[in-house]
Amino acid sequence: MEKSFNKAIAAAILRLFRPLIRMLLRNGISYGAFADLAKWVFVDVASKEFAMPGRKQSDSRVSVLTGLSRKEVARVKGIAAPSDAVEDRQYNRASRVISGWMRDRRFTANDGSCAPLPFDGEASFSELVRTYSGDMTARAILDELIRVDAVEQDQNGRIHLLASGYIPKGSDAAKLHILGTDVALLIDTIDHNLLQLKDQPRFQRKVAYDNLPAEALPKLRELSQSHAQTILNEIDHYLAQLDRDLNPSVHGSARKHAGIGIYYFEEDVPEEN
Repeated sequence: MEKSFNKAIAAAILRLFRPLIRMLLRNGISYGAFADLAKWVFVDVASKEFAMPGRKQSDSRVSVLTGLSRKEVARVKGIAAPSDAVEDRQYNRASRVISGWMRDRRFTANDGSCAPLPFDGEASFSELVRTYSGDMTARAILDELIRVDAVEQDQNGRIHLLASGYIPKGSDAAKLHILGTDVALLIDTIDHNLLQLKDQPRFQRKVAYDNLPAEALPKLRELSQSHAQTILNEIDHYLAQLDRDLNPSVHGSARKHAGIGIYYFEEDVPEEN
Protein backbone atom coordinates (compact mmCIF):
# COMPACT_ATOMS: atom_id res chain seq x y z
CA MET A 1 0.00 0.00 0.00
CA GLU A 2 2.81 2.43 0.96
CA LYS A 3 4.75 1.60 -2.23
CA SER A 4 1.66 2.24 -4.35
CA PHE A 5 1.01 5.52 -2.52
CA ASN A 6 4.60 6.70 -3.05
CA LYS A 7 4.35 5.92 -6.76
CA ALA A 8 1.16 7.95 -6.95
CA ILE A 9 2.89 10.89 -5.24
CA ALA A 10 5.85 10.64 -7.63
CA ALA A 11 3.55 10.62 -10.65
CA ALA A 12 1.60 13.59 -9.27
CA ILE A 13 4.85 15.54 -8.69
CA LEU A 14 5.94 14.94 -12.28
CA ARG A 15 2.60 16.30 -13.58
CA LEU A 16 2.85 19.26 -11.22
CA PHE A 17 6.46 20.04 -12.16
CA ARG A 18 6.02 20.00 -15.96
CA PRO A 19 4.20 23.35 -16.34
CA LEU A 20 6.28 24.81 -13.51
CA ILE A 21 9.60 23.83 -15.12
CA ARG A 22 8.34 25.14 -18.47
CA MET A 23 7.69 28.51 -16.86
CA LEU A 24 11.04 28.52 -15.02
CA LEU A 25 13.01 27.77 -18.21
CA ARG A 26 11.09 30.46 -20.11
CA ASN A 27 12.09 32.98 -17.44
CA GLY A 28 15.74 31.96 -17.23
CA ILE A 29 15.63 30.07 -13.91
CA SER A 30 18.21 27.27 -13.95
CA TYR A 31 18.01 23.88 -12.24
CA GLY A 32 20.61 25.02 -9.72
CA ALA A 33 18.57 28.07 -8.72
CA PHE A 34 15.41 25.96 -8.45
CA ALA A 35 17.22 23.32 -6.37
CA ASP A 36 18.46 25.98 -3.94
CA LEU A 37 14.93 27.35 -3.54
CA ALA A 38 13.52 23.85 -3.03
CA LYS A 39 16.19 23.13 -0.40
CA TRP A 40 15.28 26.34 1.46
CA VAL A 41 11.57 25.42 1.50
CA PHE A 42 12.30 21.87 2.69
CA VAL A 43 14.28 23.25 5.65
CA ASP A 44 11.75 25.99 6.41
CA VAL A 45 8.72 23.67 6.39
CA ALA A 46 10.50 20.97 8.39
CA SER A 47 11.60 23.57 10.94
CA LYS A 48 8.25 25.30 11.38
CA GLU A 49 5.64 22.60 10.80
CA PHE A 50 7.14 19.24 11.82
CA ALA A 51 8.47 19.83 15.32
CA MET A 52 7.72 17.31 18.06
CA PRO A 53 4.91 18.51 20.37
CA GLY A 54 6.28 20.62 23.19
CA ARG A 55 9.86 20.53 21.89
CA LYS A 56 11.97 23.03 19.99
CA GLN A 57 12.86 21.81 16.51
CA SER A 58 16.55 20.93 16.27
CA ASP A 59 18.83 21.00 13.25
CA SER A 60 19.39 17.28 13.79
CA ARG A 61 15.68 16.50 13.41
CA VAL A 62 15.42 18.79 10.37
CA SER A 63 18.39 16.88 8.94
CA VAL A 64 16.60 13.55 9.48
CA LEU A 65 13.36 14.83 7.92
CA THR A 66 14.93 16.44 4.85
CA GLY A 67 17.91 14.17 4.20
CA LEU A 68 20.28 17.15 4.32
CA SER A 69 23.34 17.26 6.55
CA ARG A 70 23.18 19.29 9.77
CA LYS A 71 25.83 21.61 8.33
CA GLU A 72 23.71 22.20 5.24
CA VAL A 73 20.58 22.75 7.34
CA ALA A 74 22.40 25.39 9.39
CA ARG A 75 23.68 27.06 6.20
CA VAL A 76 20.24 27.16 4.59
CA LYS A 77 18.66 28.58 7.75
CA GLY A 78 20.98 31.56 7.42
CA ILE A 79 19.68 32.46 3.95
CA ALA A 80 16.90 35.04 3.75
CA ALA A 81 13.93 34.08 1.55
CA PRO A 82 13.13 36.23 -1.51
CA SER A 83 10.16 38.51 -0.82
CA ASP A 84 7.40 39.73 -3.14
CA ALA A 85 5.72 41.87 -0.49
CA VAL A 86 5.61 44.90 -2.81
CA GLU A 87 3.84 42.92 -5.53
CA ASP A 88 1.51 41.42 -2.94
CA ARG A 89 0.43 44.87 -1.74
CA GLN A 90 -0.02 46.18 -5.28
CA TYR A 91 -2.03 43.15 -6.36
CA ASN A 92 -4.32 43.20 -3.33
CA ARG A 93 -4.93 46.94 -3.44
CA ALA A 94 -5.66 47.12 -7.18
CA SER A 95 -7.97 44.09 -6.90
CA ARG A 96 -9.84 45.64 -3.98
CA VAL A 97 -10.38 48.88 -5.87
CA ILE A 98 -11.99 47.06 -8.80
CA SER A 99 -14.02 44.82 -6.50
CA GLY A 100 -15.29 47.81 -4.49
CA TRP A 101 -16.19 49.66 -7.67
CA MET A 102 -18.33 46.74 -8.81
CA ARG A 103 -19.99 46.21 -5.43
CA ASP A 104 -20.28 49.50 -3.53
CA ARG A 105 -23.50 51.34 -4.41
CA ARG A 106 -21.77 54.71 -4.03
CA PHE A 107 -19.81 53.91 -7.19
CA THR A 108 -22.46 52.12 -9.28
CA ALA A 109 -25.20 53.39 -11.59
CA ASN A 110 -28.93 52.89 -10.99
CA ASP A 111 -28.90 49.69 -13.05
CA GLY A 112 -26.10 48.23 -10.88
CA SER A 113 -23.35 48.70 -13.46
CA CYS A 114 -20.09 50.44 -12.59
CA ALA A 115 -20.53 54.18 -12.95
CA PRO A 116 -17.91 56.32 -14.69
CA LEU A 117 -16.14 58.26 -11.94
CA PRO A 118 -14.55 61.70 -11.80
CA PHE A 119 -11.04 61.69 -10.39
CA ASP A 120 -11.85 63.93 -7.40
CA GLY A 121 -14.87 64.85 -5.32
CA GLU A 122 -17.74 62.90 -3.78
CA ALA A 123 -18.31 59.38 -5.20
CA SER A 124 -15.05 59.80 -7.15
CA PHE A 125 -12.17 57.53 -8.08
CA SER A 126 -10.08 59.12 -5.34
CA GLU A 127 -12.77 58.32 -2.78
CA LEU A 128 -12.95 54.75 -4.10
CA VAL A 129 -9.18 54.34 -3.65
CA ARG A 130 -9.25 55.86 -0.16
CA THR A 131 -11.96 53.39 0.83
CA TYR A 132 -10.46 50.22 -0.63
CA SER A 133 -6.72 50.71 -1.10
CA GLY A 134 -5.25 51.90 2.18
CA ASP A 135 -2.50 54.49 1.87
CA MET A 136 -1.77 54.08 -1.84
CA THR A 137 -2.41 57.25 -3.84
CA ALA A 138 -5.29 57.46 -6.29
CA ARG A 139 -2.91 58.56 -9.06
CA ALA A 140 -0.66 55.52 -8.56
CA ILE A 141 -3.64 53.14 -8.66
CA LEU A 142 -5.09 54.89 -11.72
CA ASP A 143 -1.78 54.74 -13.60
CA GLU A 144 -1.46 51.02 -12.87
CA LEU A 145 -5.05 50.21 -13.89
CA ILE A 146 -4.64 52.20 -17.11
CA ARG A 147 -1.37 50.35 -17.81
CA VAL A 148 -3.06 46.95 -17.59
CA ASP A 149 -6.11 48.13 -19.61
CA ALA A 150 -8.46 47.71 -16.64
CA VAL A 151 -9.72 51.32 -16.88
CA GLU A 152 -9.68 54.21 -19.32
CA GLN A 153 -10.07 57.96 -18.83
CA ASP A 154 -12.25 59.85 -21.31
CA GLN A 155 -11.72 63.38 -22.63
CA ASN A 156 -13.77 64.80 -19.76
CA GLY A 157 -11.54 63.11 -17.18
CA ARG A 158 -14.12 60.51 -16.15
CA ILE A 159 -12.72 57.06 -15.43
CA HIS A 160 -14.42 53.97 -16.87
CA LEU A 161 -13.96 50.40 -15.65
CA LEU A 162 -13.12 48.00 -18.50
CA ALA A 163 -12.30 44.76 -16.65
CA SER A 164 -13.87 42.75 -13.85
CA GLY A 165 -10.53 41.99 -12.22
CA TYR A 166 -6.89 43.05 -11.95
CA ILE A 167 -4.51 41.00 -14.08
CA PRO A 168 -0.92 42.28 -14.37
CA LYS A 169 0.49 42.47 -17.88
CA GLY A 170 3.33 40.59 -19.48
CA SER A 171 5.84 38.78 -17.26
CA ASP A 172 5.58 41.35 -14.45
CA ALA A 173 6.67 40.37 -10.96
CA ALA A 174 3.06 41.01 -9.93
CA LYS A 175 1.87 38.39 -12.42
CA LEU A 176 4.36 35.86 -11.06
CA HIS A 177 3.04 36.71 -7.58
CA ILE A 178 -0.26 35.11 -8.67
CA LEU A 179 1.63 31.84 -9.32
CA GLY A 180 2.99 31.87 -5.78
CA THR A 181 -0.40 32.48 -4.17
CA ASP A 182 -3.08 30.83 -6.28
CA VAL A 183 -1.22 27.57 -7.00
CA ALA A 184 -0.05 27.31 -3.40
CA LEU A 185 -3.62 27.68 -2.13
CA LEU A 186 -4.87 24.97 -4.52
CA ILE A 187 -2.14 22.54 -3.42
CA ASP A 188 -2.87 23.35 0.23
CA THR A 189 -6.54 22.47 -0.35
CA ILE A 190 -5.57 19.17 -2.00
CA ASP A 191 -3.22 18.37 0.89
CA HIS A 192 -5.99 19.17 3.39
CA ASN A 193 -8.37 16.79 1.62
CA LEU A 194 -5.72 14.06 1.43
CA LEU A 195 -5.52 14.15 5.23
CA GLN A 196 -9.08 12.75 5.09
CA LEU A 197 -10.62 15.19 7.54
CA LYS A 198 -14.10 13.96 6.63
CA ASP A 199 -15.86 16.45 8.87
CA GLN A 200 -14.00 19.41 7.34
CA PRO A 201 -13.46 18.76 3.61
CA ARG A 202 -12.70 21.73 1.38
CA PHE A 203 -14.54 22.11 -1.91
CA GLN A 204 -12.38 20.83 -4.78
CA ARG A 205 -14.04 19.91 -8.07
CA LYS A 206 -13.50 20.14 -11.82
CA VAL A 207 -15.41 19.15 -14.94
CA ALA A 208 -13.49 18.06 -18.06
CA TYR A 209 -13.78 15.93 -21.20
CA ASP A 210 -10.83 14.73 -23.29
CA ASN A 211 -12.29 14.27 -26.79
CA LEU A 212 -13.72 17.70 -27.61
CA PRO A 213 -13.53 19.35 -31.05
CA ALA A 214 -11.61 22.62 -31.21
CA GLU A 215 -14.78 24.35 -32.41
CA ALA A 216 -16.43 23.75 -29.02
CA LEU A 217 -13.83 25.73 -27.06
CA PRO A 218 -14.81 29.35 -27.85
CA LYS A 219 -18.30 28.77 -26.40
CA LEU A 220 -16.80 26.94 -23.41
CA ARG A 221 -14.46 29.88 -22.74
CA GLU A 222 -17.40 32.27 -22.91
CA LEU A 223 -19.58 30.16 -20.59
CA SER A 224 -16.78 29.60 -18.07
CA GLN A 225 -15.93 33.28 -17.89
CA SER A 226 -19.49 34.54 -17.48
CA HIS A 227 -20.68 31.90 -14.98
CA ALA A 228 -17.46 31.91 -12.97
CA GLN A 229 -17.48 35.70 -12.69
CA THR A 230 -21.07 35.61 -11.41
CA ILE A 231 -20.12 33.16 -8.65
CA LEU A 232 -17.02 35.16 -7.73
CA ASN A 233 -19.04 38.38 -7.52
CA GLU A 234 -21.53 36.74 -5.13
CA ILE A 235 -18.76 35.38 -2.89
CA ASP A 236 -16.95 38.71 -3.00
CA HIS A 237 -20.09 40.55 -1.88
CA TYR A 238 -20.50 38.15 1.07
CA LEU A 239 -16.87 38.26 2.19
CA ALA A 240 -16.53 42.03 1.85
CA GLN A 241 -19.23 42.51 4.48
CA LEU A 242 -17.19 40.43 6.96
CA ASP A 243 -13.66 41.64 6.23
CA ARG A 244 -12.46 43.64 9.23
CA ASP A 245 -10.14 45.83 7.13
CA LEU A 246 -13.20 47.14 5.29
CA ASN A 247 -15.60 46.90 8.25
CA PRO A 248 -13.78 47.49 11.56
CA SER A 249 -17.05 47.00 13.47
CA VAL A 250 -17.12 43.28 12.57
CA HIS A 251 -16.23 41.16 15.61
CA GLY A 252 -15.05 37.57 15.90
CA SER A 253 -12.17 35.37 16.92
CA ALA A 254 -8.83 34.73 15.17
CA ARG A 255 -7.83 36.00 11.74
CA LYS A 256 -8.55 33.77 8.74
CA HIS A 257 -7.71 33.96 5.03
CA ALA A 258 -10.43 32.24 2.99
CA GLY A 259 -12.07 32.37 -0.42
CA ILE A 260 -12.51 30.41 -3.63
CA GLY A 261 -10.50 30.24 -6.85
CA ILE A 262 -11.71 29.24 -10.33
CA TYR A 263 -9.57 28.62 -13.38
CA TYR A 264 -10.13 27.56 -17.00
CA PHE A 265 -7.84 25.09 -18.76
CA GLU A 266 -7.41 23.46 -22.15
CA GLU A 267 -4.64 21.42 -23.74
CA ASP A 268 -3.98 19.20 -26.73
CA VAL A 269 -4.48 15.47 -26.20
CA PRO A 270 -1.55 13.48 -27.64
CA GLU A 271 -2.34 10.96 -30.34
CA GLU A 272 -2.47 7.36 -29.18
CA ASN A 273 0.18 5.02 -30.55
